Parts: sequence; structure tokens; C-alpha cells
Amino acid sequence: MTVPIFSNDEEFRLRAVEKYRLLDTFPVDSCDNITSIITHITNTPIGLITLLDKNRAVIKSSKGLDFNEIPRDISFSNLTIHSEVTIIEDTRLDTRFTNHPFVKDKNVVFYAGVPLINPDGYKLGTLCVLDYEVRTLNEEQIKALKTMAEQAVIIFEKHWQNMELLELKEKLEKRNNDLKKFTDIVSHDLKSPLANIISLTDLLADENKEALNDTSLVYIDYLKTSSNALKNYIDGLYTFYQNEELLKRKKETIRFKELMQDMKKISFSSKDVIKLKYTTESEVVTVNKSALLQIFVNLVTNAIKYNDKPEVYIDIACKNTDDYYEFIVKDNGNGIPKEYLPTIFDIFAVVGKKDRYGNMGSGIGLAAVHKLVNNQEGDISLESEVGVGTTFYFKISKN
Repeated sequence: MTVPIFSNDEEFRLRAVEKYRLLDTFPVDSCDNITSIITHITNTPIGLITLLDKNRAVIKSSKGLDFNEIPRDISFSNLTIHSEVTIIEDTRLDTRFTNHPFVKDKNVVFYAGVPLINPDGYKLGTLCVLDYEVRTLNEEQIKALKTMAEQAVIIFEKHWQNMELLELKEKLEKRNNDLKKFTDIVSHDLKSPLANIISLTDLLADENKEALNDTSLVYIDYLKTSSNALKNYIDGLYTFYQNEELLKRKKETIRFKELMQDMKKISFSSKDVIKLKYTTESEVVTVNKSALLQIFVNLVTNAIKYNDKPEVYIDIACKNTDDYYEFIVKDNGNGIPKEYLPTIFDIFAVVGKKDRYGNMGSGIGLAAVHKLVNNQEGDISLESEVGVGTTFYFKISKN
């Protein structure tokens, strides 16, 4: 009986096998098609896909034999991983298999196998066929054996990629949850004292108008501006990480006109001159109201804040297709310079200019909009011209 032969790169080969995380898992169902096809092509009763571990041959797909693994020292795969193809027409005549349990006890006479070679060139194991009688394989059958071995490796690669993606997803979810917890803590612990700072600054300015010199008034104005910017930043972060909660809410059928009225109550200020026009192809829409309202509030408040014209014009349109609600939000604001357009939906991306109230943007609002739209199986884009205005186009899935 043959003794395992270890190549010089055996340590690295074993690492390659372990990478796929298939050794101590259930058989790979998707590999069963390969063993079924190859036994049909070669007209043999037994087909195996095997991974070679340090001391064992682990069978990931089996047709015709009921084994999950066997000791490596009695596996035919020991020979196969050292050659391009191994064919033994009659094991009984081969001294390497004298007293071999498969030959002696299972009456296995014929063997043909090829190695499973991964993209890095490491031989993970074998695809083989066996029979209880003497036979041979023609060139087409040998070619099919090699092709099916390549397909088995592709399945292993897909499995590994899926495992990597699942782990990445879990890490991202944990990171997102950690960030959300952090945001909750920051929002709770900082908003109250920050509100006090803003209130006290206003009170100080009002009660000491005549007593403060110009320099002191400038310092107070800086303090107010910085405090408001920090408040907006905290509010924006909190909203961004609360969007997941919004998306969990069920869809409801609402009047589009009522949605616009709710948006106006949240977004419009009495000190601004705003002319809003909206049109819709559907009197009612079935949507996640909270999520859609948040999108409109973000886009409309930006249209108001970043607008240096005496009158703010905002046009909103709702189109109805078979699969989507499509929306257009157009304003006559300052517009966005071309160099900022590629990253405008990235979190913390800012144009770097103050709004009409003297505050700097946090770069969170449009990132939140992008996230809400994408998570409703939609997409968003924009056109903008400096000094003319910006038009946002977005759609959300009806399904």
C-alpha cells in the first residue's frame, strides 16, 4: 500500500485548503452535479470530490460510496495531486495497491483522477472516478474530467467569496451598530449642554448690547455660529443613523398633497420668502411615509439654506411608473460647483461655503438622502449649475 508523498510546498498547500473552510462542514450539494455528470460521461459507478488535509482525505461530494472521509494514507488522491492525470486500469496488477482496503475489501479495480488546482496553483484535492472492473478512458473523457475539476474549484472559490462577504457584512453591521450607539450617547450627552450654551449666548448678547464693544460682539457671533454648527452636526449624525429605524416602518397609502403640507411645516421658516409648486400624476402614493418625508425635508431645507436670492423657488414633481415612484426636486439656489458633484452624496462631504444663515454644512444630509433612497431599491442623481440652481432626480421602488 502506498505511503503519502509530501511536496516541498505542503505547508502552503494545506493553508490553501484551509482557506476555503470546507474541511469540517457538510458535503457541498452544488458539487453533486459534478460527480453525477462525470460518472455519466465516463460510465463509471463511483465519483468523488476530495480535499486532502494533513492526515485525511475529506470527501465533499460522493456518488456510489458512502464515506465522509478516509485516512490520507489509503487515499488514491496522494498519487493524483502529484500528476496532471492518474489512470490505473487494474489496481490488482499495481504493486502500490497490494493489500489496499479499497482493492481488497471493496473490489475497486479502476481509478482515474485529476487534481483540483486553485487560482494560486495549489492542489487542493482531486476529482476521481472508480469502477469495479477494468476499463480505460478516451481523450474526450479525460478532457471532461479536467473540465469538471475546474468547475469544482470554481464552486470552492464562490463558497470562499460568499464566506468573506458574510464576514464583512457582519463586521459592517457591528461597526454600524457601534456607531449608532456612539451617536445616541453623543446626542444625549451633548445636546442639552449645547442648547444651554446657545441660549446663554443669545441672552448675553441681548442683555449687553450696549455694554459690549464690536470685538466682543464678533466673538459672541462666532460662538453662536460654532454652537449652531455643532448642534446641526450632532442632529445630522443622529438622523443618519436613525434612518434604519425609518426604513423598518410599513408602507401606507397617503395623499401626496398631505405629504407636501407636512414637509412645509417642518422645512419652511416664516422669515424666508418661499414659492413652492408641486405636481403629481398620482393623487395618492403608497410609500414609507417617514422615509420619503425625511428625503424631501433634507432636499428642500438645502434648497432654502443654500440660496442667496430674495425669493426661493422650489418645484417638485411626482411621476408614476409600473415599478417606481419617480420624483424631481428643482430649486433656484446657489448650485453646486462641478468639482464637488462626484462626492456630493458621501458622508461629511461639504462644498465649504456658509448657508444663508451663516452656518457651515455638516455633509450628512445628502448622505442620509442617498442612503434612504438606495435602501428603498431606488437611485438618485442630480444636475446643478452655479448661480442657477440644482435639480435632484430620485426614484423609489413600489415593491
